[in-house]
This record gives sequence, structure tokens and C-alpha cells, in this order.
Amino acid sequence: MKSDLRPDVNGTGPLHASGFLMGNACMLLASIFWGVNISVTKALIPEWMTAEGIIVVRLVLGAALFWLTSVFVKCDRIAPHDWLRLISGGFVGLFGFIYLFVTSLRYGNPIDISIIMTLPPMFVILIGVIFQRRRPSLLEYAGVFVSFAGALIVILYGKGGVSGSDNFLGNLLATASAICYALYLVILEKPSHTYRPVTMLRWVFLFSAIPALFLIPGMQYMPIFKTSRIIPWLEISFILVCPTFLAYFLVQPAIKRIGSELVSLYQYMIPVFASISAVMMDIDKLRWIQVVAMGVIVIGMAITNLGKRKRIS
Repeated sequence: MKSDLRPDVNGTGPLHASGFLMGNACMLLASIFWGVNISVTKALIPEWMTAEGIIVVRLVLGAALFWLTSVFVKCDRIAPHDWLRLISGGFVGLFGFIYLFVTSLRYGNPIDISIIMTLPPMFVILIGVIFQRRRPSLLEYAGVFVSFAGALIVILYGKGGVSGSDNFLGNLLATASAICYALYLVILEKPSHTYRPVTMLRWVFLFSAIPALFLIPGMQYMPIFKTSRIIPWLEISFILVCPTFLAYFLVQPAIKRIGSELVSLYQYMIPVFASISAVMMDIDKLRWIQVVAMGVIVIGMAITNLGKRKRIS
């Protein structure tokens, strides 16, 4: 029998103590997955896999996992007017996001990129202003400016090349990746309130996997297929199962139990876990300028959230 996984789209689930703790635990685990994913991906490139190979694993095998899951859970029928959103969300949003994100790790260092990847909420606001005629308050604009200033610190300071071959290029690619993810959120905002997670994600991943198929030729020559070591295989398995697949199912119950605003704050924990894992894996070193940039971005987001709450109230 198929189970019903329809999300509580209003985020109004009861905030009992056990539910509140469970919601926070779900988001804490998802944030750990996303943060560690940045360091693990950097560890695989280029010693064991190419950026293109990791993109194929995340999108093609990720699509296979979601379609396999859809066999065991109840799924909705997609309305005709939503197909364009799902197709564009897969091609432009998810494929563009994953492609640019993984490629950025080929050139940049994981801590810088994890800091830049806190910016999608800022780009969502700007997309709303440009394309949806939304009018944020002056306080929200100020928060956007402060956050961009923090990202600019990372991008400009990244010219040096500490753990990447070209940190400046990597940071620019990470910024473009954050823009794609913001587009993904905007494009799929309405369908995400209409359909169960598996219903939407199986199609979005399928459409993102189509362009990823063109990256398969040449994968057989990657070093990971010529080694008997278990570590790289454990790392790529982690990337596929945890941040690509499980994290999506942790977010939905968290929204139901603690609300979308508190869920969004956990995004700013990702650089913390990325930094810890990068230092522990000895692939990067935390520098004071990164801590400053991280603090500036968080302050900017706090200002933006304050402005949004005042405007709504």
C-alpha cells in the first residue's frame, strides 16, 4: 500500500515539545549533509572523479532514486499548466545549479563556496523585484546590500588560490550557481505548495537528468573505476544518498513542525559544517576574512528578515 506523504504546505503543524525538537533535528541533519557535501565533493575532484562525473551521479542516479521511491508512495497527477514550471525548474534551475556548483568546486575552495551559497534568498528577493513586481521595504534592500557586501569580500579575496586552482573563477561560478538555485525556488514555488515532494521531485530530477546524460561519455576513464580503495566509493555514495536524496525528505517534516522561517535560518549553518569538515579532511584552512564575510552575510540576512516581518505585519 502506498503511503500519503503530502506536506503541510501551510507550515502550521502543532509545536509540541517533541515535534519542535524533531523539526530542529531534521534541519540540523540536513544542514550537516549539505555542509559536508561541499567538502566531500571537493575531495573527489579531480583525484578520483571529474566534475562532470559527479554531476551525472547526482542528477541521473538521483532521478532514479526518486522514481524508485515513487513506486512505494502515493503521487499526484500533474496539472497541464504546471508542466512548463517543472520542465524549466529541472533544466534551468536544478541542472544549472548542480552543474555550476560542482564545477565551482573544481576551481575554488570549499569554505568560500559554502559562504557564497548562503545567497539564494537574496537573489530570490531581486528576482521578485525584477520579474514579479514585488516591492520590498528599504530595510530589506539594506539587508540585500549588506549580504552582497559579504559575498563580495569572499569573491575578491578569492584571487589568491589557497586550495583551488583558480579561487576567483570558482567563486564566480558559485555565485552563478546561487542565482540558478534562486530561479529554481521561484519557478517551483507554486508547484511545491500543490504536490507531494516525491511527485514534484521525480519529474524535476528527470528533466534535469536529460542534459546530464550528455556528460556520461568518458566517465569510464575516471580514476575511481580503477581503484580498489573503498574511501572514494563511500564518498560518492554519501553525495548521492544524503545531500541529494535524504535531505529533501528531512525538510518537509521540519517545515510542518517548526515553520518555514526557522527552517530557512538553518541555511546559515551550512558554512559552519562545511568549514569544520574541510578542516578535518585537511582540504582547506579557515581564515579570518572568511569568518568576517560569513558574519556580514548573516547580519544582512537578519536585517532582511526583520524588514520582511515589519512589511508583512
